[in-house]
Amino acid sequence: MQKDDPFQPAELVRTEAAALEALAARLDGPMAGPFARAVEMILRCGEQNGRVVVTGMGKSGIISQKIAATLSSTGSPALFLHPAEAVHGDLGVLLPGDVVIALSASGETEEILRLLATLKRKGDALISFCCNLQSTLAAASDVALDCSVEREACGLNLSPTASTTAMLALGDALAVAVSLRKGFRAEDFAELHPGGKLGKQLAKVRDLMHTGEDIPTVAPNTPMADVIFEMSSKKLGMTTVQESGHLRGVISDGDLRRLLEREGGAALGKTAGEAMNAHPRTIAAEELAAKALAILEERKITSLIVVDAAQKVEGVVHLHDLWGVELI
Repeated sequence: MQKDDPFQPAELVRTEAAALEALAARLDGPMAGPFARAVEMILRCGEQNGRVVVTGMGKSGIISQKIAATLSSTGSPALFLHPAEAVHGDLGVLLPGDVVIALSASGETEEILRLLATLKRKGDALISFCCNLQSTLAAASDVALDCSVEREACGLNLSPTASTTAMLALGDALAVAVSLRKGFRAEDFAELHPGGKLGKQLAKVRDLMHTGEDIPTVAPNTPMADVIFEMSSKKLGMTTVQESGHLRGVISDGDLRRLLEREGGAALGKTAGEAMNAHPRTIAAEELAAKALAILEERKITSLIVVDAAQKVEGVVHLHDLWGVELI
């Protein structure tokens, strides 16, 4: 970009950054109270099985969709309502007890103002994101949050840029504040994000382990020939040694190899109970898969036995099952 170019992208970014700094200052100051009330409204809505309905027109509508998605993914059921479609039948999606978040920079967006009478009739709480707190929308709101900016970042000071950035950041702040108050955990996040890299990173051992007939299992008195057959047929490079469903030990490929090296052909005359490792490393089903991977890598082993508090075997998780999981 030439210095004499009329468009300077760095200045645009600085303008939007300045809008965010101003928003942060308001959240630390005069807007702290209204923001806290908005958080409480959403929390009460969730306690009563209500939803958060986010609405906005044009660019604000696009930001509304992202805010609804962020709320949903952090434990607050939310949906986007197009205000123009709402007055042609989609208002039926609103239920008593819902909270509506309406985005409008001017606070005078015609399509949103048409919804106010219905919202009041249904008794739904209304939170607005506005750049003009003297507007019709702000005045009708239970809580009006100030998204005003000194100027838009576009050269004409017309296209929604800095104002939509401020709305997006405010929506993120609201969603995260609510999730923290709810005690939303990484495990909860994982349940809502089962796909892709994030899902693998936050998956639980329970989601990936081998269970039932897929668990290699022998009894302590099982002859070594049958132990080898069980290990080969289940293809996990090991077998559990169980008694009444409870873990007594493990025999791995490595254990078997070391036994043969030590005792030669005499090893085949032993039972599973005589050959097993009686102190194998185990893990609980509710642990994160990333923790299982960390244990396997630290111990340089390929399988972990999944047990409950009474040492009853629930499954086996193998290193191959954890491919794609990243340590966190």
